[in-house]
Amino acid sequence: MPSDAARPHIPVLLAPLLRAVAPVQGHWIDGTFGAGGYTRGLFESGADQVTGVDRDPLAIEMAAPMLSDYGDRLRLVQGTFSEMDAYVDAPVAGVVLDLGVSSMQLDLAERGFSFLRDGPLDMRMSQDGPSAADLVNNADESLLADILYHYGEERASRRIARAILRTRSEAPFATTGQLAKVVESCLPRPKPGQSHPATRSFQALRIAVNDEFGQLADGLEAAERALAPGGALAVVTFHSMEDRVVKRFFQARSGRGGRANRYAPETETVAAQFHLKKASAIPPDASELADNPRARSAKLRVGFRTDAAATPVDRSALGLPKLNMEAW
Repeated sequence: MPSDAARPHIPVLLAPLLRAVAPVQGHWIDGTFGAGGYTRGLFESGADQVTGVDRDPLAIEMAAPMLSDYGDRLRLVQGTFSEMDAYVDAPVAGVVLDLGVSSMQLDLAERGFSFLRDGPLDMRMSQDGPSAADLVNNADESLLADILYHYGEERASRRIARAILRTRSEAPFATTGQLAKVVESCLPRPKPGQSHPATRSFQALRIAVNDEFGQLADGLEAAERALAPGGALAVVTFHSMEDRVVKRFFQARSGRGGRANRYAPETETVAAQFHLKKASAIPPDASELADNPRARSAKLRVGFRTDAAATPVDRSALGLPKLNMEAW
């Protein structure tokens, strides 16, 4: 087994996740492999096999020591969790998803995710396709404002979008530092304890570049297809929009969806695909918050697969932001 010195940081909400899905056994999919923290936790709690999936080729490359630790019990796939059911040959005992950007990506300035480390304005998890620079330099003002507002909940979205267009008319954006400076110029100086002014804008652009909401909806469907009856789906989110989508998915798939309002038509009753032992989200406790401030906004939701057939999800019921990303 690996030494303690070789271990990466403990991932957010790992202990409550393992308690919620106990006993851990059989074959699991870690759909957001990252530095492998959840996978290590699953193995140490009794998993027989883990298929680790990550869009980022760097994550797969850096996982080589874990392959030595666990041998053929660990299989790594460079791909998206939205296609996870295609990476396994039989139904699995569990799926874990840790949404959002990894600390490994944030720590590397050259990946372009962080407003604190100047680097190329990239933000691509898979390291291919259009980058954040492409989006910022080519999208029109209306789309940029919508992205900042709907994906980042940025109230100054239109002011920032106008400033981006003014700046790029003189020279295109190339670095994270350039963009962070423009965003900062549009917002008041933060008070002590408040987040950096560019936090919401960078989050929004990252979500757009990586189609994170589309991937999330597809990934929840893929997990439903991949899980064996009784199998667990555990999802860790870091902001309210992600949590809302996961919450509504579990509500709809467990027969608790109800109507959007009292005037909405009745929806056809179908067999529930998930059983929820706990309907509410699990937050970090005081001890975890003291050890890991990154956990402050995290929430864990867990559902258990029934034997009902997997079916497509009604996307309108998930509360997904609706943006025309093809416009740029």
